[in-house]
Amino acid sequence: MSREILLLVDALAHEKNVDKEVVFSALEYALASATKKRFADDADVRVSIDRETGEYESFRRWTLLTDDQALENPGAQMYADDERAEGKDVSAENTFEDPLESVEFGRIGAQAAKQVILQKVREAEREQILDDFLARNEHMVTGAIKRMEKGNAVIEVGRIEALLPREQMIPKENLRVGDRVRAYLSRIERGGRGPQLILSRIAPEFLTRLFELEVPEIEDGLLEIRGAARDPGLRSKIAVKANDQRLDPVGTCVGMRGSRVQAVTGELAGERVDIVLWSMEPAQFVINAMAPAEVSSIVVDEDAHSMDVVVDEEQLAQAIGRNGQNVRLASELTGWTLNILTIDEAAKKNEEEYVKTRQLFIEKLDVDEEVADILVQEGFGTLEEIAYVPMAEMAEIEAFDEDTINELRKRARAALLTDAIAKEEKAEEPAADLLGMEGMDEETAHLLASKGVSTMDDLADLAVDDLVDLTKMDAERAKTLIMTARAPWFA
Repeated sequence: MSREILLLVDALAHEKNVDKEVVFSALEYALASATKKRFADDADVRVSIDRETGEYESFRRWTLLTDDQALENPGAQMYADDERAEGKDVSAENTFEDPLESVEFGRIGAQAAKQVILQKVREAEREQILDDFLARNEHMVTGAIKRMEKGNAVIEVGRIEALLPREQMIPKENLRVGDRVRAYLSRIERGGRGPQLILSRIAPEFLTRLFELEVPEIEDGLLEIRGAARDPGLRSKIAVKANDQRLDPVGTCVGMRGSRVQAVTGELAGERVDIVLWSMEPAQFVINAMAPAEVSSIVVDEDAHSMDVVVDEEQLAQAIGRNGQNVRLASELTGWTLNILTIDEAAKKNEEEYVKTRQLFIEKLDVDEEVADILVQEGFGTLEEIAYVPMAEMAEIEAFDEDTINELRKRARAALLTDAIAKEEKAEEPAADLLGMEGMDEETAHLLASKGVSTMDDLADLAVDDLVDLTKMDAERAKTLIMTARAPWFA
């Protein structure tokens, strides 16, 4: 029998042009599968074939569990104190093996092994084809639709198949079997049937790759696409930058009589493409991205990473776009949150912020309106700015001498310290409704307040798991407290 196995390994290895070790592994798997059929439960069986003699042994493997672990497979697991584990040679992985009577290797075993080997060879071929494909770094793929499966298109790309899901197709696009399509390789999924290429025609990367094909200056390094945003099938924006000052980046992408951008639009089922000039200055980049709308002014809020974009009344509809399309794409392209305001709305907002900031300075710095007005007019908007801006900047204010500046900075720092202390004390003190809630004790209430949960509403917003993590209480009590806190919702 051992000689028969060695001859089979040699024959299959030669026939399928695979390494002998692959064949041995397949045989061991086939024999283990045949041996498992002798057991009613899901046993863990291992078969070891001697590579020199062809002799093989079978073992049933057991995994030992600790008391706090769940027994999920009684056919392959047992607890450490089980009498069956006594005297066994346990490995470092908490496993031991019992020898089994090996199954007879006959025609059925050879056939099963052959099927396993064929499967492994097919998997190896698919992996090799995929590796060759990825080595070419071809993220843009072209192929013919082989078949449609539940709205998804299976595309033949060379010797491999790729999947274009329905949700990754351009809306209202009607693709049919036999059509040649381009798509972007978005990801690779590995499942039971081997690696699967997943394509997309709505990804922003697909748009940039199309421009790379149409505009040779990009490949030459003279032009660079710095970002893209899409509303698939309707409108998109790309930001371009010239690395050669002699080049007009927008005109280069548009092409002679619009030939280049029209070719891209044709591939995208008529999707309109706005080409905007990238700028290192965020405000200027936003102004460019808002095209075709004309921007009157911009107010930048670095802390909130947002901008107030001010436009004329006549430009408002164009700035927003249909269903907010223009401002949404501009926001996605630039990475900034954009708020569109008319000139009147901006003036009103500025006035409100002016009054609010002036009142803040009057109250916190204990100054009169005149001093507060000067601070606001000089561009100060927070106590932090007054407290910590360089002395040289404040010294440029002609209305203030050095003593006044030092006093203002001193008061600003004191006000900030007072607010921080007050905030900390308030955060650690539970509200009356939380303290008086049924089932709540003072210790738990203060613990919750220290974690930022100081009211019944705060408690009601928590999930049971969240409350358990915060307080280490049992899940049943956590559930009861949360339901009590939510009771007013249903009153």
